[in-house]
Amino acid sequence: VLKPLQSLFNKMFIRRGQTSVSIVGDMTRATLLIKDEENLRGVVSRIEELFPRIYGEQFDGPDKIGVDMFLHQVFKMKKIPGSDIIPYRFKPNSSQKERMGKGEASLYYNF
Repeated sequence: VLKPLQSLFNKMFIRRGQTSVSIVGDMTRATLLIKDEENLRGVVSRIEELFPRIYGEQFDGPDKIGVDMFLHQVFKMKKIPGSDIIPYRFKPNSSQKERMGKGEASLYYNF
């Protein structure tokens, strides 16, 4: 919960040169810190295993298909066991293109 609130605060008051605000986007993001690369590989492997449909798949967000359609699609997706969390996308962050271009594994993911 802290990450989305922090992000909203930054956009509303600090602005950082931004010209628009994505409330839905910010409320669906958080930061997960992993101890080291070995543990990161384990997390990535487990997410791929449990949620194969969301790994690397193109997923149209609310800006492309509308909030109503987006929420209906996400509602139908598989939840993380024992929670109400519905992951809808998992992919390497675009900041990792250069690293991955050299054959190295991504260190940052969008989940």
